[in-house]
Amino acid sequence: MSDVARCAGVSYATADRVVNGRAGVSEKAARNVHAAIEALGYVRNVAAANLSQQRLYRFAIVLPSGSNAFFRRVQALFAEAAARLLSDRISLSVESVEAFDAEALTARMAALAESRLDGVAVVASDDARTASAIAALRARDIPVVTLVSDVPGSQRNAYVGIDNVVAGRTVGRLIRMAHGGRNGRVLPVVGALSARDHAERLSGMREVIGDTFEIAPVVEGRDRFELVEALVGQALAEDPAITTIYSAGAGNAGLVRLLEALPPDVARPYVFLHELVPHSRRALEEGRIDVIIDQRPEEEVARVVEHLTLLADRRELVRTDPIVPTIFVRENLPQVQADALEQAG
Repeated sequence: MSDVARCAGVSYATADRVVNGRAGVSEKAARNVHAAIEALGYVRNVAAANLSQQRLYRFAIVLPSGSNAFFRRVQALFAEAAARLLSDRISLSVESVEAFDAEALTARMAALAESRLDGVAVVASDDARTASAIAALRARDIPVVTLVSDVPGSQRNAYVGIDNVVAGRTVGRLIRMAHGGRNGRVLPVVGALSARDHAERLSGMREVIGDTFEIAPVVEGRDRFELVEALVGQALAEDPAITTIYSAGAGNAGLVRLLEALPPDVARPYVFLHELVPHSRRALEEGRIDVIIDQRPEEEVARVVEHLTLLADRRELVRTDPIVPTIFVRENLPQVQADALEQAG
């Protein structure tokens, strides 16, 4: 740093301000420092800088509240990470807002913009209000990572999650394979069509199944198991032509309960759903559903922490490719994951 300051013709303090991205430096001085950095091949030692400043990273994670078993699992994983990362001077606080409530979400994000944070990760809705809330955080120099569901038209720094269109296409292929060339009728179940991840999954499925399959009216269960149970039960009673249920959202505890109540002599539809949680695992083990598409929340949590730390240090992200989901059938369920799910469930 002393060499950079000498080469740029500025004080050590000025060079330090420029290198660490702090304000209070003239344009001319900043240009001179950047030119000196390039000429000398200087590389900032982030670890040493953080150690000398006794820096504490402060990150906030905003998740949907409610009965969604998947997000309860994600919350538990962040809690485990928070306890583990304190020794690395990383503080994780987990916030929650009502699922599908864009007004509550943007209000929470606005409050976070007033806090002294180093980064925010959010399960966001794809609408103008959310995009504006993300822009407000970025205006305060707070990096934003979207998690599970993306807001691609916003100023977010990165997205962590699976490619939901590809996940839907995968389910579409599995549906075609299950029917063996026969026609069918698919009942789609989502939390809400306003949820980008759910809408993208249905879009991907439709691309693959094409005109061979009819699509029944979409069930919007708001990720509430009792509503999913009631609405899917009604759809099956009124539409006996349904051959497949594709649940692209949550609330699947209600779907499982409905399937458990079917009489033994009634042939159930093929069932494809997302997320390996205790009730979906049990249903797969018992043969009540056929396939689970899991987006590997352990990997998502690890990437969020990695992304936020790199962004706070103004470094390039190492991994930006979508997470590849795991396809679970009854025969390949991992026992170690079963133990973890039971503890979190």
